[in-house]
Order: sequence, then structure tokens, then C-alpha cells
Amino acid sequence: MVTIGVFDGIHRGHAQLVNAATRAAAERGVPAVLMTFDPHPSEVVRPGSHPPQLSTLRRRADLAEEMGIDVFCVIPFTPTLAAQSPEEFVHEVLVEQLHAAEVIVGDNFTFGHKALGDVPKLRELGQRFGFEVTAVSLFGEHAVTYSSTYIRSCVASGDVELAAEALGRPHRVEGVVVHGERRGRDLGYPTANVAPPEHAAIPGDGVYAAWFTVLGDKEADDIRVGERYAASVSVGTNPTFSGRNRTVEAYVLDVDADLYGQHVAVDFVSRLRGMESYDGIDALIAAIADDVDRTRTILSAED
Repeated sequence: MVTIGVFDGIHRGHAQLVNAATRAAAERGVPAVLMTFDPHPSEVVRPGSHPPQLSTLRRRADLAEEMGIDVFCVIPFTPTLAAQSPEEFVHEVLVEQLHAAEVIVGDNFTFGHKALGDVPKLRELGQRFGFEVTAVSLFGEHAVTYSSTYIRSCVASGDVELAAEALGRPHRVEGVVVHGERRGRDLGYPTANVAPPEHAAIPGDGVYAAWFTVLGDKEADDIRVGERYAASVSVGTNPTFSGRNRTVEAYVLDVDADLYGQHVAVDFVSRLRGMESYDGIDALIAAIADDVDRTRTILSAED
């Protein structure tokens, strides 16, 4: 039992595919296999066009396991694979390597060289090679198609609430805490400067209420690995200080721990305001204090 796709984000549309695959696998008494690709196919087909990434490969694997997938299969997407005809892809990957009894895909699924294969073609090949094909509609509420492209646009505009609705959970940005310019500490609000991986989908500039989690296995003072903490998170270039580099800086409420070098996750819950430039330090501090108060109110309702 195989379901195929990039599965970036494992959003609510993907959940429909995964649920269909796990149910069918249970009925057949076979493993449920999720097949994905790395790197993103667009980066191989059109170098330099890699879309913002909604989740890391590790995160996708963890989410898939939580949803009942038995095998998380990553196929290296190479120029050779991109050049395969639909027939070659099906025979070499689905038949010879995965021995698929049934293939479950979205109803807009395409495959093979120049995306020449579609669901009708897959059904035709399934009849030839002896596997069934099920196509699942990815429509959600209000006739919105749950897609990674749609969610990326929500994230880019800062609408993390709408992104969370389509994802089924808050949008997450992971990264390692690195040294910044320490302005937050000077202002009384020390921040963790999170350096995300290349291509990560970062929300639009602004200040957000978020959950902050240390993912590594190294304990830090006053903060437990795997436990989430409320945080006010600033995304942008610090215009008050004429900044140029775009950063993700998290002020973890009621925690003063040495987080440098830690692998962390920031789950964006709500946008508090846009990124603004203030005339002086006092005005900036007052704005940050208000951000913190609003973060407490928003996240206490979720906790």
C-alpha cells in the first residue's frame, strides 16, 4: 500500500491521503508506505526554484509515523529520475522496488518526465502491472483545496492562523540558536536567535505569539527538552536599529536559559502586529511589553 507525494507540511489534504492509505493497508494486511522525494522535485527540474519548505524531512517522518504510516520511504530525486517516462517510473519504483498492491494519490497527481503522467495514466498502468489506484480529493472547507502552495502563501503573508487551519496544527520553523546582537538582553527581553535551515518557510515580518520547544537531547537550565514554552517572536530586520538581516528572534516568557547551540522549534500561533520602527528605546520597550502581555493571553487560552 503506497501513497506518493512531496508531502511538504503533511497538511490536512495530505492527512486524507495518509488516512486512506492506513485504512487500506489494514484491510489488506500489508504495511502502509509513504513515498516522498528529496530534494524537492522543482529544484532538480528548475534549479533555483526550490519553494519555501513547510517542514523538514525529519518532521515529515515523525508526523507520518504519528498518523500510522509504517514505512517512510525517501526517494532521491535526481535528473535521472526526472527524465523517466511515466511507464519507467511505475515499473522501476512502484512495481520492482515497492511491490505496490494499491497506490493512493491526490486527484491532481502527476508523475514522470515533464509530468506527462496523471491519474488516468496511473490507472492504465495499474491495470497492466496489477495494482489498484485510488485518487483522493484534497478539497477542504469552503471549497479551498488544501495544498502546500496555498499554505506557503498564508505563511508568507503572516496569516499563521489560516496556515494552521490548513495544516491542522501551527506552522513550525526549526533551527539552531545562534549568537545575535544581544539587543534584546539590553532591553530586558533576552531572545533566542533561531537560524532556520535553507529554504525554510518563514512567516512574513511581524511579531507573533508562539510556542517554543527545545528538540535536542541537551538539557538547558530552566527549560526541559520536549516541553513547550510561551514565546513572543519577532520576524524581520529590526527597523528601529536600521537592521538589514532578516532574523527570527524568540523571547521565551519566564525563562532565562543558555540556549546557544540548541536545536529548537517555534510553532507560530497568532500574529500580534506588523514590524514597526519606533522613535526611541522607551517606545520600543513599551511595545514589547504589550506583545508579551498579549502572548500570555492568547497562549493561556490554548494551554
